[in-house]
Amino acid sequence: MTPSDIRAAFLDDLTLIAPDLDPESIGDNDHLQDDLGLDSMDFLNLVSALHKRFGLPIPEPDYPMLATPAKAVDYLARMLAR
Repeated sequence: MTPSDIRAAFLDDLTLIAPDLDPESIGDNDHLQDDLGLDSMDFLNLVSALHKRFGLPIPEPDYPMLATPAKAVDYLARMLAR
């Protein structure tokens, strides 16, 4: 899976959780909670959706690595490469 595939999948899950977000306007460094307005429950739902989509465990200490699309793509790519 390429980084652009991972980013597209991430944005798909993100916009399912927060349908008011426009995936075209989300920048790589937009913070999910500070910039895009996700609350903690939305964030947990996103983590769950990513876990289901990618089949990866995402432990709570790793949550900060999902704070922006760029960080999330990097993290998911590293985890998928294992």
